[in-house]
Amino acid sequence: MTLEQAVTSTATMSAARKAMAERPISVTEVFTIGIGPSSSHTVGPMRAALAFAEAAVKRGKVRAVACDVYGSLALTGRGHATDTAIILGLAGNTPESLDPDAAPAMLAQIRGEDKLPLAGGRKVTFREADHLRFRMGEFLPGHPNAVRFEAHYEGGETWMATYFSIGGGAILREGETAQRVNIRLPHPFESAADLLRLGEATGLSIGDMLLENELAWRSREETESFLDSVRAAMLGCIERGCQSVGVLPGGLKVKRRASDIQRSLTARGPRIDPSAVFEWVSLWALAVNEENAAGSRVVTAPTNGAAGVLPAVLKYYEVFTSAPTPAGSRLLLATASAIGILYKKRASISAAEMGCQGEVGVACSMAAGGLVAALGGSNRQIENAAEIGMEHNLGLTCDPIGGLVQIPCIERNTMGAIKAINAAYLALHGDGQHVVSLDAVIETMRQTGEDMRSQYKETSLGGLAVNVVEC
Repeated sequence: MTLEQAVTSTATMSAARKAMAERPISVTEVFTIGIGPSSSHTVGPMRAALAFAEAAVKRGKVRAVACDVYGSLALTGRGHATDTAIILGLAGNTPESLDPDAAPAMLAQIRGEDKLPLAGGRKVTFREADHLRFRMGEFLPGHPNAVRFEAHYEGGETWMATYFSIGGGAILREGETAQRVNIRLPHPFESAADLLRLGEATGLSIGDMLLENELAWRSREETESFLDSVRAAMLGCIERGCQSVGVLPGGLKVKRRASDIQRSLTARGPRIDPSAVFEWVSLWALAVNEENAAGSRVVTAPTNGAAGVLPAVLKYYEVFTSAPTPAGSRLLLATASAIGILYKKRASISAAEMGCQGEVGVACSMAAGGLVAALGGSNRQIENAAEIGMEHNLGLTCDPIGGLVQIPCIERNTMGAIKAINAAYLALHGDGQHVVSLDAVIETMRQTGEDMRSQYKETSLGGLAVNVVEC
C-alpha cells in the first residue's frame, strides 16, 4: 500500500479498532509509565520487539533477526526513536524497566558487535544497516504503525510476525483478536450515554464506576495504589522537567525553557495576578513534554506526545483549588481514564489515525472531565466538560517538524491543559444540559480523522513539517 493509497479508511483501521472495542479496557492500559518521546513510535515498538523476541526464542535456536518498519513508523521513526526502541526491545528491555541513562551504552555495544542478546539471552546476528529497514512510503493494511519481524533459525527456516502499534503504547499482533473472554465488569459501558445511564441507575459517579470495574482485575486498594503511583510519576516528571536545562536532542536545537520559566515565576513571590495561574499550568505541561522529548520517563496519558496535559491539570487541582484531597486526585485520574477508554473504544488515540486531535485533543477531554469530577461536578457536567475539551480540538493535525516530538508538540500540551481547565469551569457553570453530546463529538473526531489527509497524520509530509526550514 503506497502513501497515496493510505488515506485512512474505516476498512483499513477495522482490525485494530474492532479488537479494542470488543474487550474490557483497564485503567492500567490508559496510564502506563514508560519512556519518551512517543507512545506509538517508541513504547509500542519496544513492546512489540520484545514480544516477538520472546516468541522467536521459544520456537527454536535463532541465528539472526531483522525487521521492516512501515507507514508512519517509517516516515517519522528516526525522529521518534523507533529504531533504538526496536533494538532495545529485541534485546529484552521493556519501557517500564529500561533506564534511559543506560540505553546509550547498550546500543553502542550492540552496534559495535553487530549482535544483540535476543530477549536478553543468547546473542544473535543483527546488523542495523542490513536488518532494520525503514520502508518509506509503504503502508500495511492493518494500521499505519506496523513492524514486521523475521527470525532466521540455525536449520535454515524463517519465521515472521507483524505487529501494529495502535496508540498509547498498546500493540496488536496481526491476526490476534485481543479479546478477554473471562472479564465481566459490574458496570460495562461502550459510550458516554451508557455511563450517564448507569450513573442514574446506581447513584455512582463516573470515577467510582470505573473503580468498581477495576475489581474485575484487582482489589480496590491495589487500583488506588496504582493511581497514587501514576500521580507520583506525573508530579515527579514535572519536578525533573523544571530542574533540567540544555538543548533537546534531535538536531532542531530546541532549548529547554521550563527551568528558566520556573525561576522567573518563583522570583515574583507569592503575589497572584490573573496571568499567574495559566503561566504555572503552562510551565508544568511544558516541563513534562520537554522530559518526554529528551527520552526520559513519563506517564503515557493517554499518549506520550500528550503526556503533559493531565499532569498539569492535576497539579492545578492540587495547588490552585480550595480543598484538594488525595481522594480527589484519584477521582480525577479515574474519571479521566473512563473518558480515555471511550476514545479508545469508539475512535482512536493514535495520531497516525486521527492526527493530534487523537492525542492532545483526547488528553484535553480527559483532563477536563477529570477536573470537574475532582471539583464535585455531576456526571452530566463531567460529560459536558469532556465534550467541550474535544470540540475545540477537532481537526488538530499532527505535523511534527523533523519527525521529532518537539515542535509544535511541546507547546501544544500547554494549550491543551489551559483548554481543559477552561472547559471544566464552563461545564461547572452549567447544569449538564448541552446540545452536542460527548458521543457525538467522539464520532465527529473519528470521521474527521478518517477524512484527514495522511500527510497530516504523523508522517511529517505536510503542514509545519514541510513549511518550516529545519535549524
